[in-house]
Amino acid sequence: MKFLVDMNLSPRWCSVLSAERWESVHWSNVGNPSAPDHEVMQWALADGRVVLTHDLDFGAMLAATKATGPSVVQVRTQDVRPQTLAPILVPLLRHYENDLDVGALLVVDDAKSRVRVLPLPGKAGP
Repeated sequence: MKFLVDMNLSPRWCSVLSAERWESVHWSNVGNPSAPDHEVMQWALADGRVVLTHDLDFGAMLAATKATGPSVVQVRTQDVRPQTLAPILVPLLRHYENDLDVGALLVVDDAKSRVRVLPLPGKAGP
């Protein structure tokens, strides 16, 4: 897998992911740090990357647009430091690797994780 680490997470995540033999890049190294989320998503999709983020907007965008990619790993924990979260997140990434390869939203919080294959159902109309 190839990852794009979002601005709201430390660039140190790249070394954690690389140690697991996953290619990764931090958004600050490839795009404008103040770019809107849709630009980050477009870049990740074009480059075949999974977005690793702490931002809830990415899941909402996937649902609203019924997109089939890119895959997003949404971290919903308070402590997102690699030294704290990596022991939880890395095994989950391995477990859900096939889903993330085809297009999925993986949500991880302190108590549980869940994966949903893309496209996500959008909200029903009025």
